[in-house]
Amino acid sequence: MPPSSRLRPRTRRRRAGLVTAGLAALSTFAAVTGVLPASYGAAAAVCGTANAAQGRPSSASSTENAGTPASAAFDGATGTRWSSAFSDPQWIQVDLGGSRQICRVALNWETARAQTFKIQVSADGSTWTDATATVTGAAGTQTLDLAATGRYVRMYGLTRATQYGYSLWEFGVNVVTDGGTLPGGGDLGPNVRVFDPSMSAASIQSTLDTIFRQQESNQFGGQRYALLFKPGTYSGLNAQIGFYTSISGLGQSPDNVTINGDITVDAGWFNGNATQNFWRSAENLAVVPVNGTDRWAVAQAAPFRRIHVRGGLNLAPNGYGWASGGYIADSKIDGTVGPYSQQQWFTRDSSIGGWTNGVWNMVFSGVVGAPAQSFPNPPYTTLAQSPVTREKPYLYVDQGGAYRVFVPSLRTNSSGASWANGATPGTSIPLTQFYVAKPSDGAATLNQALAQGLNLLFTPGVYHLSQTLNVTRPDTVVLGLGYATLIPDGGVVAMNVADVDGVKLAGLLFDAGTVNSPVLLRVGPDGATASHAGNPISIQDVFFRIGGAGPGSATTSLVVNSDNTIIDHIWAWRADHGAGVGWNTNPADTGLIVNGDNVTAYGLFVEHYKKYEVIWNGQGGRTIFFQNELPYDPPNQASWMNGSTRGYAAYKVADSVTTHEAWGMGSYCNFSTDPSVVAERGFEAPTRSTVKFHDLLTVSLGGVGTIAHVINNTGGAAQGTATVPVNVVSYP
Repeated sequence: MPPSSRLRPRTRRRRAGLVTAGLAALSTFAAVTGVLPASYGAAAAVCGTANAAQGRPSSASSTENAGTPASAAFDGATGTRWSSAFSDPQWIQVDLGGSRQICRVALNWETARAQTFKIQVSADGSTWTDATATVTGAAGTQTLDLAATGRYVRMYGLTRATQYGYSLWEFGVNVVTDGGTLPGGGDLGPNVRVFDPSMSAASIQSTLDTIFRQQESNQFGGQRYALLFKPGTYSGLNAQIGFYTSISGLGQSPDNVTINGDITVDAGWFNGNATQNFWRSAENLAVVPVNGTDRWAVAQAAPFRRIHVRGGLNLAPNGYGWASGGYIADSKIDGTVGPYSQQQWFTRDSSIGGWTNGVWNMVFSGVVGAPAQSFPNPPYTTLAQSPVTREKPYLYVDQGGAYRVFVPSLRTNSSGASWANGATPGTSIPLTQFYVAKPSDGAATLNQALAQGLNLLFTPGVYHLSQTLNVTRPDTVVLGLGYATLIPDGGVVAMNVADVDGVKLAGLLFDAGTVNSPVLLRVGPDGATASHAGNPISIQDVFFRIGGAGPGSATTSLVVNSDNTIIDHIWAWRADHGAGVGWNTNPADTGLIVNGDNVTAYGLFVEHYKKYEVIWNGQGGRTIFFQNELPYDPPNQASWMNGSTRGYAAYKVADSVTTHEAWGMGSYCNFSTDPSVVAERGFEAPTRSTVKFHDLLTVSLGGVGTIAHVINNTGGAAQGTATVPVNVVSYP
């Protein structure tokens, strides 16, 4: 989708999402007509939520031109369409691959719709039976419930509503499933290792070491692990955490699990350089470091959540080599945090005993003990409170030994850890209300579980999705363990979330497939308008990757259409190294598009996309901490132009936006393919008193390329080998 269409005011972006809205409406209908069973094992036939027509073979009586083929109505993309010749009658059909019980269709009409039409079915694609009487076409998405059986489904257009042909953005088909047969609960699979205090330290250490040896430098491998510790005290351990490895306590409070030892991330595998220590995490336990200070030398996508460090914390690798980026939340560090060589860092709703230094961009939101506001010297951005937060859901065991998932409550104007003065407020959900997914599960099974009313718990592994996962029920929890990875196949959207209250997405890695997906994760259909102020959707520790493990392509990684959404730590990354990397090999335009109003983002890491990294169209948006690197690989200036403007800004607030505020924002360039490339600016926004920026910086890494201005035409050029930031304290 071209940038101009993304930057339209909200009132002009309604129609683009009509098919998504229609399919979400179908799914919501299924959720409220009896598929939320009291017993999660009860069997029932339901109208499924999956679009059985998506990606299936299709044909039509005619096409307007080569750019509007029949397949475009079945590709899951709301920006492509089928259109016919300008005459009557016309038809478009799809092959479902076998005889199915068809219970509903959704026709997302473009302006050129049918005046009258029928839905017909066929066993062989030749002899057709009417599944409906003659229907009057309706603008937008038209949903029709029906009861018919056939392999082929078609829309048979009788008369047109305009002088043009028939035109459909999407043609969705739902079929009957035995939706109530999937059980909740179950084992956590072979890649979850559970330890308890009765085990010997030697046996635990042996398991930790074996996994670390496999994962230490396994940057793009397919192995995934979660290391879970039941409540109690463990001594003499050094848990070294490699790629795609999560270590977590299974208590309800971090102090229920105490490790007398270390939880260590270092960079020996990369010669003391920690800038590629991605995709690992620590959560929900206490650590008493052997020498008084724990080491957590990480870069992006490596959260440190709900941890009590009974000592200090060192965020640099041994030898104080390069380090870049990181995230702490809902934690207590009794001693001093030393970032040392970390170029930027974000800490939220925690308490610390002290903070030693800052390089470019240290941001604190709701942190007790944080240094005072002083950007740019030292480069501390400090907010006393976080405006609206909800901590990440987490797995734990209750007193009877059963697994449950705890969902913390919403907080406003918060500071300090949620558990600092007692148990974290929230709701506990038994594992029996989750479908415990394994990598062998297909998308149809996962959609069946969601339609049945189950939450999803993804165990560690790589999941290939042949169809979009549709999350439609309010308050659904979708939680991944051990960097569970979702890969859309055939160009589908990996996940759609309906415009409903309180959905929680956490702990997932979306990895682009080899066929371009228009979006990897869409939160709310295009044109969503419902307020969720009292119970927002939340996105936490959700990461996106375009290439690196192999060629991948997705136009946009994350689109947030739902109002009031909380984005709490994402890393959207178009890969600059690994397999399948190149200007035209792993293409991706934009990491994040926010269309919803009153969306709040904390810990926003977005890097290397080919156009705008972030586009913010919604009103009332807030971002607290943004870290960005512009694409390394523009072949030359001519290849990276936004009209007559050199390059694209990292963070674009649309001209239509009247209220927006952001704090602690950094953008860096390293145009290694052609160092003569220039980005005109790091940030771009309308100049209004109600669109505010605080503590901005741009940096040229080693002078490899130039960012001419910080924001709009304000701020000098970031250039030169000294790698010195150019700062703007406030704008306008």
